[in-house]
Amino acid sequence: MSDTVFMQHNLPEVFDPRRYGSVKAAQIAAYDFMKGRVSKNLKLRRVRQLWEGRASRVDGEEKDALRQAKIEEARNEYKALRGRLASLEAVLASVDPDFARSALDAHRASQTGLGGSDRLGNH
Repeated sequence: MSDTVFMQHNLPEVFDPRRYGSVKAAQIAAYDFMKGRVSKNLKLRRVRQLWEGRASRVDGEEKDALRQAKIEEARNEYKALRGRLASLEAVLASVDPDFARSALDAHRASQTGLGGSDRLGNH
């Protein structure tokens, strides 16, 4: 996959227009994120070229900034999902105490690798 295609496919994935309300707003969010992470004077027009696959070249810094954005987005999404799961478990636990016990056991097992030792060797 060429760098241009990489940027064209991954910019909309990381800066999802549905989340920002429009493609333009998503491009502005991508610009805001990337401008502090590349040494050159990045312009919104450049982000639009990358987004649309019209860039004749892609700088390594631009790819690195997008990779960093992808990692941050994954971390944020993971944190949000963990919070959502915790709230759902609380709702279900208030209705079904047996669920709370089994969910807590499952959570403990997943945290320690199915009942084994954790990374520090604790049981």
